[in-house]
Amino acid sequence: MDLTVSPIEPAVVRALLGTDDAGHAPRFSVDHDGGSPLRCCLTLARPGERVALVGYAPVRRWAADPGPYDELGPVFVHAEPCAGPDGDGWPEAHRGVARVLRAYDGRGHIVGGRMVPAEGDPERVAGELLAEDGVVVVHVRAVVFGCFQFSVR
Repeated sequence: MDLTVSPIEPAVVRALLGTDDAGHAPRFSVDHDGGSPLRCCLTLARPGERVALVGYAPVRRWAADPGPYDELGPVFVHAEPCAGPDGDGWPEAHRGVARVLRAYDGRGHIVGGRMVPAEGDPERVAGELLAEDGVVVVHVRAVVFGCFQFSVR
């Protein structure tokens, strides 16, 4: 199965840099040490790079009826719009990192999910989840904080 990995879309990033999905202004900062996971390009911030922390509700962007699954969480993006990721494959910055994969149906309801350990094969797991009846998208999330990382179709 061919998988397409998608960051937060550039038009959405531009909107979030004005007012985020919680109705707040972004919080701009400099990532002095680097390492913040950037959802606009699916890389890690370089030391000294300027980033924005915004509230993002990924399910409401595509779901027919997310209802209680319309959750909002913090994500980092570049402080100024960037060129996005290099390609649509699994991002190198997200290899070898434990992740939770959540499967959603077209309404935007969670219908399954799996934990993938750092040494696991997240692409295989994403493919298995997408092959299940009714699953239209998989969200990749951080294990500890549960933050949205990117989507897979």
